[in-house]
Formats: sequence, C-alpha cells, structure tokens
Amino acid sequence: MKNLKYAFLLAFAMIFAVSAQAQKEEKPVYQITDDVEVPHTIVQNQAKSGTCWCFAGTGFVEAEILRKYDVKLNLSEMFSVRWAYTKKFDRFVQLHSATNLSCGGEVFDVLYAINDAGMITDEAYSGLVIGDEKHNHSELQKAVEGYARLVTQKSNGRILYETYPKALNGILDAYLGEVPEEFEYEGAKYTPKSFADKYALDINEYVQFASFSDKEMYKPFLVMIPDNWTYTMTYNMGFDEMMNEVDNALNNGYTVGWAQDVSDKGFSRKDGLAIVPETDVNKIRESNPKAFKKMTDEEIAEKIYSFEFVMPEKTVTEEMHQRAYNDWSTGDDHSMLLVGIAHDQNGNKYYKVKNSWGESGPYKGYWYCSEQFVRLHTVFFTVNKAAFSDGMKDKLSIK
Repeated sequence: MKNLKYAFLLAFAMIFAVSAQAQKEEKPVYQITDDVEVPHTIVQNQAKSGTCWCFAGTGFVEAEILRKYDVKLNLSEMFSVRWAYTKKFDRFVQLHSATNLSCGGEVFDVLYAINDAGMITDEAYSGLVIGDEKHNHSELQKAVEGYARLVTQKSNGRILYETYPKALNGILDAYLGEVPEEFEYEGAKYTPKSFADKYALDINEYVQFASFSDKEMYKPFLVMIPDNWTYTMTYNMGFDEMMNEVDNALNNGYTVGWAQDVSDKGFSRKDGLAIVPETDVNKIRESNPKAFKKMTDEEIAEKIYSFEFVMPEKTVTEEMHQRAYNDWSTGDDHSMLLVGIAHDQNGNKYYKVKNSWGESGPYKGYWYCSEQFVRLHTVFFTVNKAAFSDGMKDKLSIK
C-alpha cells in the first residue's frame, strides 16, 4: 500500500513538472503589454486581393466614424477598390499607358472614394461573386490590365472613349458584382451617397505626413512612389517630431494610417512582431550574457532574426531612414492601421497595428511593431489633422 502511495505521488509530481514545463515553453518570448488602444473595428482579410491600402483605409474610416458618431460600421472595401480601378483606368488611357495600373494604392484613396462615390456596407456589397469564400483578384487584375492595353492600342484607329467605360464596368461586374443602387441598413434604405452623408467625414480634415531630410520642413511635397497614383501631397516635419505626432494622435483617441515596408527580415509573420535587431554580436552578447555567453559569434548571428530571444535593437536615425528610402531598401509595399502603443518586458516601445491578413498569428490579426521598426520603415502616415499637437498645427499652418 505504501509503495502504491509513493508511486501515485511520483506520477503526480511528474505530471505537474511536465505541465509546468509546457506552460513555460508556451510563454511567448516577447511579452507585450498594451498601454494605449484606440477604439476601432474588427480585423478583416484581404486574402489574395493585393488591396491592403483599402483595408487599412476602410479601417481608418470606420474608426473615425466610431469616434465621431459612436457607431460601428462594417464598410465594403471592394466598393472603394472598384472606384479606384475606374479612376486608374481613365488615367492610364489619358496618360498613354505611362502610369500605374496596379492593384496598389494608399490609405487616403478610401477618403477620395467616399468623397466622390459614397460608401456602402460590406453586407450589401462584399465583392465576392466568383465563387470564392475569400477575395482573389488574380484574374481580375490581369483582365483589367489586359483590357487597358487593348484600348490603348487603338485597334479601331482611335480611343473608343464612349465604349471602354461600359466594357470596364462589365469586367468589374463579373468579378466584383453589380453595385446596388440602393441598400438597406437598420431598416432604412440608402444610396451610397446618402449613406456617406449620414456618417459624413470631411476629406479636408485629413492629411498625410512624413519626415524626409531632403524636403523643405513644414511644407507639403509629393512622395515619389508608384502607389501614390492620386498624387496626394504629404506634409514634411522633423524625424522625432513625426514620431511624437503619431504618439499624440494615438494618446488622444485617433488611429493612424501607415504606409510602410514589411519585406524586411525583421518583420515576422509567424511571431506577429517587427523589430530592427542589432547585428553587432558583441552588443547582442552584452545585452543578455546568460543566453549568449557560451555561443560563438556565428551562432549568435544565426539567432538575430529567430525571435527566440528578446534582441537589442539598433537606434534608427534620420540618416538611416532617408537612406533606406533612397536606396529602395524600404518602400510602401503594405498599408496597415496603428491602433495603440505597447511595451515588452524590457520596457521597449511598440505600436499595436491592425493588419488585414485575417485573424492570423499569435495576436489574432494584430502585429506589434517596435518603435525602431516604425522609425526605419515608414513612408508616410495618414491622420485627422485635429490629432496634431497645437505646436505642429502652427508649424504646418493648418487649422
């Protein structure tokens, strides 16, 4: 009986030890704590649409409507995408095909779409009509590009400007569905225009801002990137000032649209994190002697982008940011929405970012991007200009 009792206690102790070890292993390496979170709407999934700009921009608009009207909407991204294709197509023809006709764009484009065409709920216009459960624009993009090149070849001896809008609408109807003239929301009927009027946002209240050392301070300038096809101007300011204004916006209840680069190795899809790790092995070893003391330089170098340890980060300077833009090591290959500020167990600062890849990753569709990552890879931000500090409003001469 005594032996049975000891065997039972031993088995219990082993189970407890295994459970404790499992819990220890499941504990994330980077322990992130939210400090600020601005009210916003749910994470969406762009899937294979290549239209991150519209998902970030729609999330930005939804957050603004939530802030202003205390109403949570689920707006149609594809309504704005359709608007963008028609405008880009016209520009492609008018500029003799010497312009961008890709599926890319910027956060601000959603504001243009709403201002010009209105807005509609996702329930009324999901853009899912080709049998897929998720967005897939692979063939749509090729169809639009192919038809645009056919039009500009002038096979009939001239540009058929009366005809091509009808044919383009046919393509968009086939892949995205026909836009309803009216739709119902909470028992009332609306057109896209009347719905936009109900939850009106003044496009003049919104601006882009950035920091580039080769541009005049506190003046608007044109960021030369292909996806800025609307030629929207961007206000320039000091590098640290830019980051301070992002913080000021988030701390005062405004989300911030973000155009940036996620192709860098420091952006981990698996871990839901983005950092600019130190690459000097001696500095890495000094940051955590217990973990790295017995490793060789080569072994430490292999761990830099592994996210197995909390890595020390480089301090990103204005010069580094400008150089990254100039040499194309950073660009605007993705758009997301900043919704908060956070910190890790070592006190390092992060921004909470709403992505558009569905509820993927350990944070269910959110990423935590370190302050240094944001400093290095930002192209520009979009914000309600009311979110600027009073001092910055004076410098930019905006009200």
